[in-house]
Amino acid sequence: MASSGMEIETLARSVGVDPKTVQRWLRGRLPHPRHRWKASDALSRSEEELWPEASAASASGSLVTSEIVSAYARRADAPSQLWSRLLDRAGTTIDLMGYAMLFFPEQHPDLPRILADKCAQGMRVRIALADPECAEVAARDELENLGGTLPGRIRSTVGHFEPLLSNPGVELRFHRVPLYNALYRFDDQMLVTPYLYKLHGFQHPMLHLKRHSPAGLFETYAHQFEAIWTTPTTRPHDARPDREA
Repeated sequence: MASSGMEIETLARSVGVDPKTVQRWLRGRLPHPRHRWKASDALSRSEEELWPEASAASASGSLVTSEIVSAYARRADAPSQLWSRLLDRAGTTIDLMGYAMLFFPEQHPDLPRILADKCAQGMRVRIALADPECAEVAARDELENLGGTLPGRIRSTVGHFEPLLSNPGVELRFHRVPLYNALYRFDDQMLVTPYLYKLHGFQHPMLHLKRHSPAGLFETYAHQFEAIWTTPTTRPHDARPDREA
């Protein structure tokens, strides 16, 4: 309602209920199905996004969640405002994981300052990049026909984040595992790019997820981050960009 600029009375008229009924919904009461459908149409949101508990169980009894806010055929198709909005709104957790992710700091020149300010207010930032010296990076470079440039791109990303590494709220680690997606978590929202064979990062599809339950798609990817974050890792001391290059 807030993002749509819709008042309680306006939604009540659209659905055909008393404004006090809408107030009860806002306090947590689940509307009748016919009211959920009308409210979803009025707000241009899916029923599952507004009331995920309404479809918590499928006919087979398994847990079902609808956490995909939007989907893009390519990461490059996503509006730049989406990244900026999620970054600005994050207050507790930012987790980033991929091979190089160089586009992210390049598209946000003020990223070090933004993250430093947020960490001063208690936010945690974890960055997992591929070890530029590992065999998996060499294999990925060859697969995508990058001409040996992937290790340098990783080191450039480290260079962007280097001013933050002395901040107690920021940690950067190198992983050595074959990734099948990159992920960017901002509190309870996440952008995930599943990898496609031989395509470059900007060509991969992208999902915008919002956490609705402890057993949904968001948590599946969050657990993957934790699993990779806790594998044997190295620090970025030897992977900083060549200052003379």
